[in-house]
Amino acid sequence: MELKATSLGKRLAQHPYDRVAILHAGVKVSGDRHEYLIPFNQLLAIHCKRGLVWGELEFMLADNQVVRLHGTEWGQTQVFWQHLSTLWETWSAEMSEVAAQVLQTQLDELSRHIDQGKWLTRQQTLGLQQQISRAFEALPLPTARLASFDNCRELWQRAQAWLNDVEGCRTEHNQAWTTAMLKEYAPFFEQIESSPLNPSQARAVVNGEQSLLVLAGAGSGKTSVLVARAGWLLTRGEAAADQILLLAFGRQAAQEMDERIRQRLHTDEITARTFHALALHIIMQGSKKAPVISALENDTQARTALFIDAWQQQCSEKKAQAKGWRQWLEEELGWTVPEGNFWNDEKLQRRLAGRLDRWVSLMRMHGGTQAEMIESAPEEIRSLFSKRVKLMAPLLKAWKSALKAENAVDFSGLIHQAINVLEKGRFISPWKHILVDEFQDISPQRAALLAALRRQNSQTSLFAVGDDWQAIYRFSGAQLSLTTAFHHNFGEGDSCALDTTYRFNTRIGEVANRFIQQNPWQLSKPLNSLTPGNKQAVTLLAQDQLDALLDKLSGYATPQERILILARYHHLKPAALEKAATRWPKLQLDFMTIHASKGQQADYVIVLGLQEGQEGFPAPARESIMEQALLPEPEDFADAEERRLLYVAITRAKNRVWLLFDKAQPSRFVEVLKALDVPVARKP
Repeated sequence: MELKATSLGKRLAQHPYDRVAILHAGVKVSGDRHEYLIPFNQLLAIHCKRGLVWGELEFMLADNQVVRLHGTEWGQTQVFWQHLSTLWETWSAEMSEVAAQVLQTQLDELSRHIDQGKWLTRQQTLGLQQQISRAFEALPLPTARLASFDNCRELWQRAQAWLNDVEGCRTEHNQAWTTAMLKEYAPFFEQIESSPLNPSQARAVVNGEQSLLVLAGAGSGKTSVLVARAGWLLTRGEAAADQILLLAFGRQAAQEMDERIRQRLHTDEITARTFHALALHIIMQGSKKAPVISALENDTQARTALFIDAWQQQCSEKKAQAKGWRQWLEEELGWTVPEGNFWNDEKLQRRLAGRLDRWVSLMRMHGGTQAEMIESAPEEIRSLFSKRVKLMAPLLKAWKSALKAENAVDFSGLIHQAINVLEKGRFISPWKHILVDEFQDISPQRAALLAALRRQNSQTSLFAVGDDWQAIYRFSGAQLSLTTAFHHNFGEGDSCALDTTYRFNTRIGEVANRFIQQNPWQLSKPLNSLTPGNKQAVTLLAQDQLDALLDKLSGYATPQERILILARYHHLKPAALEKAATRWPKLQLDFMTIHASKGQQADYVIVLGLQEGQEGFPAPARESIMEQALLPEPEDFADAEERRLLYVAITRAKNRVWLLFDKAQPSRFVEVLKALDVPVARKP
């Protein structure tokens, strides 16, 4: 059947199309020079209109596109339109059945995922979204028409909800699933630790994302969450004990975790390992040969003696090298170097020994060749760093020779070897779930080991517990951005926060939280306290009041209450403690550096040394070109790590904190604390 414009209508309309013909499942609109084929599956609507004299047909297509035919006789236009509409509607009704079947199949597939009684991960929903999109492409009808069919309308709306707001649908499903799990497994969450897990802890435990960052503020129960997570995986049958890998950074932390697991989970099949112990295990399994850890790694004195000997030999044998070292020490570090054979000066040796040890360690941690180290350095310091690397080369060679003589490896070499074993496929990871404690302390090298393990099985989940507010080990290679940009580094996933601290009171929490969050690079999170605290819970006090403060504490602190005295450096241990045994015999006093206090807690904390200067807090920047090139780049915020260090010090306390400052040269942190309404006391 065909409809044509009249001769007069064609002449007056001056339109490219003057006829339309019905095809098997579509229409062909054409003119003398133009032709347009419109399949029914692209047609959204057909409109029949009457002009002043002639009829007009409009074919509505996607993207607001309209194809028009003008100048047809009105009666013929009506007959043609009615016949075409009947054919199109019949075809559409038939195709709606096909579309409904396609939509139902997709929704059944969605339900299969959703009704499994499992957490729905971002990775899974991305796959579902892509699947729905592909299904829509296979529909025989334009999606814009689906809502007009009774058999498609509801199916289309449900599928479209997933396509348009997949994250909202995923979140809704996971929230409902989490609520059901917390109810169904309530006895587990009440009994897994000595105290029932709070809601934020329990939600972190059941979160099923492939990459999950749990932000655990000071005193918020991160160990409880790690133990409960392992217990949850076992209880739900999501993993056998030998499929769970628990990692800690220090041997003592790993031992404490082991003890806690034995106590709470009643199993010794799950063992917490350090990264070095993990690397050792991988190498032993992958090569059937147990590497020996160099004795030098645990003997600082022997290690530094080795470096000083190599340094002295280099300087004494090569004048150019000696000149280079003199320039380095005088011009960059600002040291006073003796005239003549300065390398024989014992005072200079003692001062330099720790630096040499540290620089060799950083070079070993990098793991690349000297050329690769130089290439990876920031461009603005690359030339100078190249000179420093050449001066350090004999020391690095001496270290490698010492390892070879022992037939041993160092800690950095251990991890590099383990990564190599994994990449060559000589060890296949049995672990489905990796749980990491103190994640904020992770270095690029350790992160590479995790990545190598996960590459072997894309379904391996990473459950990382840490606190970027307590990241204080950049000097040993820790890279904060591995935590603050967690998902960029470890893949799509989720993050959550433990929102309650069981350690300090609300006032300590208020001051510490506001102080640390002045740095915009720190991740924002809630951390609420269960106990109230008055305004004096955090107090600034002149440092000459230490004896008076301890006198006062001796009047009300019980022998069971711990008093922790903290300083930026170990050599700042106050002389007052030498008389503590006789003057304050009933006080339980402990002194340590703030770095060493990480993980500790006490009833009362006294922080010493809030002053400016070389021994000040915040410490002045002392990084050489070596640190600048080989350590992770610091965030662009003044005193960022020193601020985190003070945060760690303040949050060791349960009841009260005194911050002792130098009245003559007060630390710049003192003004910051005053602005946070921390009172200054004249006396304790």
